[in-house]
Amino acid sequence: MNATQTRITYGVLGAIVLAGFGCWVYQQMGGLAVTGMNNATSWGLYITMFMFFVGLSAGGLIVASSAHVFGIESFKKVALPAVITSTVCICCAGMFVLIDLGGIQRVWQMLVSPNVSSVLLWDMCVITIYLVINILDLVWMKKGDEAKVRKLSYVALPVAILVHSVTAWIFGLQIAREWYSAIMAPIFVASALDSGLALMIVALLALEKAGKLETGHELIAKLARLLATFICVDAFFIGCEVLTMAYPAASGAEALAIMTSGVTAPYFWFEIVGGLLVPFLVLASAKRRNSYGLVGLSCVLVILGVLCKRVWLLFTSFVEPNIFGAGGITLGNANVIAQQGSIWTTLGTYAPTAIEVMVVLAVVALGVLAFMVMSSKLLPKK
Repeated sequence: MNATQTRITYGVLGAIVLAGFGCWVYQQMGGLAVTGMNNATSWGLYITMFMFFVGLSAGGLIVASSAHVFGIESFKKVALPAVITSTVCICCAGMFVLIDLGGIQRVWQMLVSPNVSSVLLWDMCVITIYLVINILDLVWMKKGDEAKVRKLSYVALPVAILVHSVTAWIFGLQIAREWYSAIMAPIFVASALDSGLALMIVALLALEKAGKLETGHELIAKLARLLATFICVDAFFIGCEVLTMAYPAASGAEALAIMTSGVTAPYFWFEIVGGLLVPFLVLASAKRRNSYGLVGLSCVLVILGVLCKRVWLLFTSFVEPNIFGAGGITLGNANVIAQQGSIWTTLGTYAPTAIEVMVVLAVVALGVLAFMVMSSKLLPKK
């Protein structure tokens, strides 16, 4: 992009950030009642995006750390942009958690009175460690201190896997919902690998088009081949989970029905077909891997597919409330009650409001702005 295009891009993104900030201030004044969340569906778009961005971040740092741990020289060339992507994504993930708290002024209580048995506390600790590792990685890579970067990579690789595993345990250790599964962490890590790598490839293609980085077809093709492998692993774990849910003696038949033919079915099938099958068929071909256009399109489909996975994974378990009797469960949100015409519901209902959507767009825009600025400052000048 030339200087004029860059200024216009900054201006548009900045306007989105300001609009979203205004919506967040309004949410602070009105509480989470201004969102579409309610007693039946207590987690919504913010937590969906939190899961999504943690995975995007973990995938980038895993690739960057592997370059030094396993001595993959070709990957070292893209380690710095991978860590930049990872840093931006983990900051976005942290923002979504704080936004979902509603009363952010009380966040300090997590520090003065922590509950060590809470998986949410574990997640806060590991995300903080993860962010510190990313920052140290950026500083030492910029200085060219390979010895420190290599030593840090031996810590960064397991922490990158752990950060998404702990996020998965937030769901997998809750027996009150249909999330509990022994392979929930592997499912999350597998989706982090393919979505994080896909985002990194998209970022590399964008940087190359902008004239800020030269990667070459050979490296992009190698990364695309690795992405095809990650897609297979992700698909395998999903297949294992679906088989376990569908087995006659299992208790997940109801959730599986919602996931495959109910309200979350469009998201499930988009991931299976658009996020896994189509990208794999494209990237499995050596000829197609040499096309920047096809590789970029496949990566975008993988990212969208993992976003759909976060949607069906989260909301499928909210459809059927676990409280029965009387009129059902109280919605507890005046806005939602006004839309439905009743305080009671026997089904979980949720639709994000304009406030939620605008806040999410603002965080994403802020992430793009941060990536552009950090790339211009940290990447070597051509």
